[in-house]
Amino acid sequence: MPRPLRADAQRNRDRLLATALEAFSAEGADVALESIAKRAGVGIGTLYRHFPTREALVEAVYRNELGKLCDAVPGLLETLPPDRATRAWLGRFVEYVATKHGMADALRAVIASGADPYSESRELLTGAMARLLDAMGRADVVPTDVLGTVSGIATAAAELGPVDGMLDLVVDGLRYRA
Repeated sequence: MPRPLRADAQRNRDRLLATALEAFSAEGADVALESIAKRAGVGIGTLYRHFPTREALVEAVYRNELGKLCDAVPGLLETLPPDRATRAWLGRFVEYVATKHGMADALRAVIASGADPYSESRELLTGAMARLLDAMGRADVVPTDVLGTVSGIATAAAELGPVDGMLDLVVDGLRYRA
């Protein structure tokens, strides 16, 4: 098990991940790593100490976003009623899908290098959705059905703009019992 990072090293890593997310999403896979390091306020050596390759950085950014999304469920359920927690999480899921689309070229390069950034995605997302559905008393709903539906909504958001009404409709449907 790797040793925990010192506080300053963790801050540098976190800044690099946030900056890389913005850069890959806005500028694509070919953004210069030196540019990411500079914008994060660290040297290129610091970037390479944390992420020895471009692919390692891209994969870490993707996994970090996935982790933040899935780790949000307990806090949402602690602070909001289950239906509102589910709606809030689905909004975050739409943002996550948009980020993934923005990083598509960079993620394809990671896959071409032989890595699989998606290896844990389905399990983590399904678990998060299952926990929300369980809190809503909807263990009868298949988590991947909801995730697939909302993925479609997220894809449509690029053309249609805000999708709040569609997400509200999904949650209203989850509230309904025949």
